[in-house]
Amino acid sequence: MILNYIKIAFRTLLKNKGYSFLNIFGLAIGITCASLIFLWVEDEVSFNSGFEKQDQVYYVPTHQEYEGEWRTFNSTPGPLAEAMKTEIPGIVRASRTKQRDFLFAVEDNSINSSGRFVDADFIEIFSLSFLEGNSKEAFNNPKAIVITRQTAEQLYGKDIKVLGKLLKVDNKEDYVISGVIENLPKNVTFPINWIAPFERFTDGKEWTQYYGSFFADTFVELSPEADFASVDTQVRNLLEKKTEDADSKAFLHSIKDWHLRSNFENGEQVDGRIAYVRLFTIIALIILLIACINFMNLSTARSEKRANEVGVRKAMGSGRSRLIIQFITEAIILAFIATFVSILLLLILLPQFNLLIGKDLILGLTNPSHISILLGITLVCGIFAGIYPAFYLSAFKPVEVLKGLKVTQGSAKFIRKGLVVGQFTISIVFIICTILVYQQIQHVKNRDLGYNKDQLISLNVNGSMIEKFSVIKQDLLNTDAVTGVALSNSNVLNGGNNGSGLQWTGGTNTEDVLISFRLVSSDFLETTGMELVEGRGFSENVAKDSTSVLITESFAKLMGEGSAIGKKVIRDETYTVVGVVKDYLYGNMYNNSDPVLFLNYHGEANYMYLKTNPEIATVNMLSKVESVMKKHNPAFPFEYTFVDETFNAKFKSEQLIGKLSQLFALLAILISCLGLFGLAAYTAEQRSKEIGVRKVLGASVSGIVKLLSKDFLKLVGISILIAIPIAWYFMQDWLQDYAYRIEINWWVFVFAGIAAILIAIVTVSFQAIKAAIANPVDSLKTE
Repeated sequence: MILNYIKIAFRTLLKNKGYSFLNIFGLAIGITCASLIFLWVEDEVSFNSGFEKQDQVYYVPTHQEYEGEWRTFNSTPGPLAEAMKTEIPGIVRASRTKQRDFLFAVEDNSINSSGRFVDADFIEIFSLSFLEGNSKEAFNNPKAIVITRQTAEQLYGKDIKVLGKLLKVDNKEDYVISGVIENLPKNVTFPINWIAPFERFTDGKEWTQYYGSFFADTFVELSPEADFASVDTQVRNLLEKKTEDADSKAFLHSIKDWHLRSNFENGEQVDGRIAYVRLFTIIALIILLIACINFMNLSTARSEKRANEVGVRKAMGSGRSRLIIQFITEAIILAFIATFVSILLLLILLPQFNLLIGKDLILGLTNPSHISILLGITLVCGIFAGIYPAFYLSAFKPVEVLKGLKVTQGSAKFIRKGLVVGQFTISIVFIICTILVYQQIQHVKNRDLGYNKDQLISLNVNGSMIEKFSVIKQDLLNTDAVTGVALSNSNVLNGGNNGSGLQWTGGTNTEDVLISFRLVSSDFLETTGMELVEGRGFSENVAKDSTSVLITESFAKLMGEGSAIGKKVIRDETYTVVGVVKDYLYGNMYNNSDPVLFLNYHGEANYMYLKTNPEIATVNMLSKVESVMKKHNPAFPFEYTFVDETFNAKFKSEQLIGKLSQLFALLAILISCLGLFGLAAYTAEQRSKEIGVRKVLGASVSGIVKLLSKDFLKLVGISILIAIPIAWYFMQDWLQDYAYRIEINWWVFVFAGIAAILIAIVTVSFQAIKAAIANPVDSLKTE
């Protein structure tokens, strides 16, 4: 019986090639979209899931209160890890960590490598697998370093034993390789290529021993029997106990939630990336729904073509249940064909999709879970798409259809129109949301930052760059490719060190304001394009300005009315304000500016900024800069970043969402158009005799096109009216999370509506014009 159904299914498919193609291609696009989204979702939810004790490992961020608002930071005080381990039952291991980039050199081979200084517990917390050496002896030597297999192969080649070898670090000191560990999983929020004893970082830095210095990323491991709520409460109270300050609270955050649920507002966890995961899961289901709607519409629309078949089968004794099974079987077979086409599309499109999203997703057709998901999608699509047509077709009465009476579609016609409205409503919502997401990203990217990010490049300070700064600066300026050079201890795009605890003229010592402070050289303002609104900048004579500071406008407001010039700031010693800088944005680009304190550079810097000459071609400029750096800092490779590119990377999540929204909006529209195209073809076919009569009576081509198109355009118009409030609601909800945001303009809805109408006109017009220019004799000769 099933074999017979399969034969009939293929016979029907071949008999109606055009409609079969529309059904298969529409479903294939839907399954392809859903598969791409599910691969992305799988990757997102798998972050930090490759560790043996993932359910027991927690990251320790801190909430800090400033001006009545709790802000969340990743860093903790250095002593906190040991205190948690020794004073809180249930915490069995704790490790401080600090990320650093090193230059590794082995003979002529050198690489830049990112890793962390860690405590010994880190190895056990994350169950690091040793290929050489062992966990117990890894940190016995204070100059030890453990590298990953990938790093070992990059430096020494494959299958080379490296245990005990000396590794030159930053061209100035040797570390001893005490172990080689297996590479960490790709999906981790803290990728590392090496680990070294934390004491190497704290050596000579007394400030790392104070509870007032928040600098370390801390991880803890709970015992399997520990009560999370109890341990978390004790962690939250520990900082206040140690510092008698209730303005800072550490807390436990599962590493499984770190990637997806790391957003906090006023001390409370909010969605984060998990919101995007949910959003695109819903989008995947919606696109599958649109594809299934196409199948339903085309199947029920062509019901008359199969009415005689149903009548004959019922007359021959087939019950309704058998007919339902037959039609659902046909739908499932068609869905399997669509899945096969989808796999071919995935093999072609996945590499391009990976480039778009910056991941390395694998289709994994040998992966049982992937096969199960694909099979599940196929069966659900087949059954869902086929169930309504199956019940509808199987309900035909054999006596009526065999007598040649016209099958009345009744409610099916209204359901079909409702499904078309649903399809286009979703597509229009996609169009509106895509436009508004793009507008919001551009709105923030184009706001006044308070400095000029264009023509600005950043170099990491290493080697002899500080010692030879004056010479390097002059040689760079002499090239004409560079017009400004400055040093800073902080990235201009990110927050500097936390300066809470400062005192200043006009302050009451009760303020709790988040103030960032930066060490900068004399030409920093000119190089970055920051605007000095009052007073002067730093002198090149560092000794002369050793107790001078610059502040931003928001800091000046904290000092009360009148000029801030000459007022005092106390931080370890007393400083005098000599200049006020226009507020500028750093950190979260959606928020307003926080106060900043600039201290005169005194030999400590992490970044060198170069303002480049726009009249010099980029390639030539980089070549000239590289030659200067190679001359004065030959032991280190020339590496740079464009500040505008780093700035754009801050919108990576939003840009990804924008790109995916554009892609899936286009595909949703395409699927909807395929269905509309099929319905238009069917309508033209059904009304061919009417069109023939109208042409004989003198109807024009344009009149017939209008006749055939108006019903579809009415449906699109209804879709627009439904889509506008839905899109407005969702986008208002999305935008309310941003302090700096766009206002939703009416023209966006008008544009989306016009776009939908034009798309519908183009889709329907092809079939309408084809019917209008057909010879009326062909359609009337059977009368």
